[in-house]
Amino acid sequence: MKDDNEPKKYEFLADDPKVKVMPIMLSLIIGTFFAVLNETLLNIALTSLMKEFNITLPTVQWMATGFMLVMAVVIPISAILLQWFTTRKLFLGTMIIFTIGTTICALAPNFPILLVGRFTQAVGTGLLMPIIFNVFLLIYPPHKRGKIMGIIGLVIMFAPAIGPTLSGVIVEYLGWRYLFIIVIPFALFSIVFAYKYLINVSEVTKPKIDLLSIGLSTIGFGAIVYGFSSAGESDAGFFSPKVYLTIIVGVISIVLFSIRQFKLKDPVMDLRVFKYPMYTHAVFMFLIIIMAMFASEIILPIFMQGSLALSAATAGLILLPGSLLNGAMSPFMGHLFDKYGPRVLMIPATIVLAGTMFMMSRLTVDSSIWIIIIGYILLMLSVSAIMMPAETNGLNQLPKKLYPHGTAVMTTLQPVAGAIGVSVFISIMNSRQLNFLNNANQPQHPDTIDQAMVAGVSLVYLIAFVMAVIAVVLAFFVYRAKPTDMEDTP
Repeated sequence: MKDDNEPKKYEFLADDPKVKVMPIMLSLIIGTFFAVLNETLLNIALTSLMKEFNITLPTVQWMATGFMLVMAVVIPISAILLQWFTTRKLFLGTMIIFTIGTTICALAPNFPILLVGRFTQAVGTGLLMPIIFNVFLLIYPPHKRGKIMGIIGLVIMFAPAIGPTLSGVIVEYLGWRYLFIIVIPFALFSIVFAYKYLINVSEVTKPKIDLLSIGLSTIGFGAIVYGFSSAGESDAGFFSPKVYLTIIVGVISIVLFSIRQFKLKDPVMDLRVFKYPMYTHAVFMFLIIIMAMFASEIILPIFMQGSLALSAATAGLILLPGSLLNGAMSPFMGHLFDKYGPRVLMIPATIVLAGTMFMMSRLTVDSSIWIIIIGYILLMLSVSAIMMPAETNGLNQLPKKLYPHGTAVMTTLQPVAGAIGVSVFISIMNSRQLNFLNNANQPQHPDTIDQAMVAGVSLVYLIAFVMAVIAVVLAFFVYRAKPTDMEDTP
């Protein structure tokens, strides 16, 4: 198998009739699917792990918190890795790391070893997303990227959607170790398939590595994710010294990291990507959508299992149609983006999103389950019409040499925004609940407790509504980004 950097006749491999693009896509998609699936596959097994290893909830939560923390640390250096290693070597190396981590988890005799395996998995998962985005940007010309990025959206959304359902069945009938054992054959198949079909599509330039920048990004992004993720571990919340001091250290480190990047000839993460207006626009839209999703994916199950007294399985099934539709519609939305551009999709979708957030803010203990099902479907459909089109449009405006940095910035924001979104929204809900109960005549009465939760959920969705309105305004300023000259930056 050739693995070199010979000049290609065609600027994009998809235009070269001699290149088999489909096997390259399948190599990346198969590996990414099971890596992303692994993110949510373990959620339902946390109770089983607590019993198996005799550990507490805050301890077992590190299976999820630690995963996000490691991803936030490794993703920022993906841009430099994409310039140091060929596509094929980097993908194979990443999948091997993920497979080793999965095997360690499957065989773990105790919780510390299991945690080591989980963190090793996170290294592989964190690097896979920048790789797949960067490769597809290099393979396909801008006018074909919408549909392809839609397929990536299908993988990203469908895998986490079926994760909890699949996990419940596996844990109940086979045991938690099979959550990892079942993934191993597919990961090995992805490695073999990629070894045979994946070719290099990027240019290896081997820029100078700035160790201080890597250290600052590691401390900065790691501290922010850790700080926000730790906010719920004590009654003090964000007022706990461990939380606010860690977040302050993280913010200072990221500020220093950002300043340094503009001074370096070969930055670890080139923040000049923000000089491109549609890329910056895409980042703001991405953050708003991530926050809106977390308002539902985290708060809504708590509301259904609390005020509505539904089981965890029922709550999961209620959210499943929306998640599946989101994945199924992503390629279609990508096709519409290629044909009509971003405005036709994003303006109506953001209006639907804002309307849905307002509708969800009106939920009560007497609300029909169908309102929640329909509301969540509308939310996820609007997300499918906003997120991938916005990302694709933003990345389309970047010059070729900034592709690794553009994908690194966006994928870094996902775990960071996730950690911030979860902790902030839960803190807002809890604060509103406590305030409601403190002013109630019968704070211990079950009806009062339910009403307090309703008040908390309503406030979260009202904030999400305000964010969605901002997205509506931003949608009116979007335009189809024209590819910038591949050699020059502004």
